[in-house]
Amino acid sequence: MYIVSSCLAGVNCRYDGKANLDKKVYELVKEGKAILVCPEQLGGLTTPRLPSEIIENKEGELKVINKEGRDVTSNFIRGAKETLKIAKAVDAKTAILKARSPSCGCGFIYDGTFSGKLKKGNGITADLLIKNGIKVFTEENFNMVNKKGDE
Repeated sequence: MYIVSSCLAGVNCRYDGKANLDKKVYELVKEGKAILVCPEQLGGLTTPRLPSEIIENKEGELKVINKEGRDVTSNFIRGAKETLKIAKAVDAKTAILKARSPSCGCGFIYDGTFSGKLKKGNGITADLLIKNGIKVFTEENFNMVNKKGDE
């Protein structure tokens, strides 16, 4: 069983109220092989919502700040923990999450300047899942692995 970002299955839950439909992810859901999650909604944030990015504060702590400067870290942590509970409940070994998201990004996320620049790193949910032994892919690298027949 997979867990997948709801927006990748066509659910309008992105920060801007839109979706990021990925046909392969949608097919996994349709075939009953995947469970939908939106960590930001699970963390209590509304849709639509202000865009958020991860920054490092002066003490070296990671914080999630929305575009108006509000600290929404607790929402992102709560959503990550709820996503992990769901993953454990369905015995998911793999997650396919939205690339570059402050929740779901894996490998690269936006750099915290709201300028579209990327930095190496993982979103809050992706990081928690990885620390708990769940393989995390984005829709971009999962499709490449899937095409090779490696996954």
